[in-house]
Amino acid sequence: MGHAFPLDYSRARAEFLAAAEEAGARLRNFTLPRHRGPDGAELTVDTAYLGPPDPAKLLMTVSGTHGIEGFCGSACQTTVLLREGVAKAAAGATTGVLLVHALNPYGFAYLRRVNEDNVDLNRNFVDHQAPPHNDAYDAVHRTLVPADDAGFAPGELVANLTALRDRLGPQRLQEAVTRGQYRHSDGLFYGGDTPAWSRRVFETVVAEQVAGAAHVGYIDLHTGLGERGVGEPIFRGGRDADAHQRARRWYGEALTASEQGTSSSTPIVGNTATAVADGLGDGGRLTAITLEFGTQPGPEVLLALCADAWLHRSHPPTEAVRHDLKQLIRDAFCPADDARWREQVLQRAREVFDQAVVGLAEAK
Repeated sequence: MGHAFPLDYSRARAEFLAAAEEAGARLRNFTLPRHRGPDGAELTVDTAYLGPPDPAKLLMTVSGTHGIEGFCGSACQTTVLLREGVAKAAAGATTGVLLVHALNPYGFAYLRRVNEDNVDLNRNFVDHQAPPHNDAYDAVHRTLVPADDAGFAPGELVANLTALRDRLGPQRLQEAVTRGQYRHSDGLFYGGDTPAWSRRVFETVVAEQVAGAAHVGYIDLHTGLGERGVGEPIFRGGRDADAHQRARRWYGEALTASEQGTSSSTPIVGNTATAVADGLGDGGRLTAITLEFGTQPGPEVLLALCADAWLHRSHPPTEAVRHDLKQLIRDAFCPADDARWREQVLQRAREVFDQAVVGLAEAK
């Protein structure tokens, strides 16, 4: 058995594929064109499926929507779902389990939240002919992404971010920054101007392996928000009237909702659950959550994102990925050298996966 939290994308992928083959899963691979990882390896979205050809019910988990956050998500999929046998036990005559590994393989490999085009994939699932512009971001963009790229001045950046937070308040600043924006291609949380390659892959997976199910339990695995080590289930959808209450029955009082102000996450647009809901249409029910594992306080996470944006504007990718500043974003999204955090993540993943399996089994 390999390390539950490998230190690079290639090893994480190898561990996932080995565990999937051992579990008897059916594998599919989608290779990102025109890009390779820092080690020269192909960058691939992999799916592993256990269950019947046309399941009535489907448990679906996704890792690496935000690249570097895939270290955590991959560990949950490989260790808990595959090696510990949760996926195999959940699959049955009418129930399938689908694991999507490294949805944003470029960001995973180069230790970025964003993809090869600086696009935040979890803001990309929108109508790009009429994107939901975020006017509030316009006012903070130049603080987050200073025009002078001559050098990185962390002290000055921290002072400017602190002043911005004091002026707007933490909540308004988080809403402005994280909602998603579509005007600043060099900025943070940029949703892109066209459907990203990973989005197209994901929509293909949904059309070919998800659509047709009567009920889908969906879990997108993320890090970076909330209390350190706590796995927060955030309601992300289901378009029938009972969706939120159903999710509450599955996940209990821990369930939060961005739109209700109960979550560490403010409302966002264009997330992956949108594609699952679209793919199911009126013919199936969706119970979707983001499982969000906390790492560091918000100001430290934002500093890491600003530093990483500067790093990749001013250095080639193969240099940037090895730069000392990368430690900031590692600490913000995959603190894998913290044994206690790793234990908390895996234990909470076990609990939430079990809740999803039970909820899906009881769903009518």
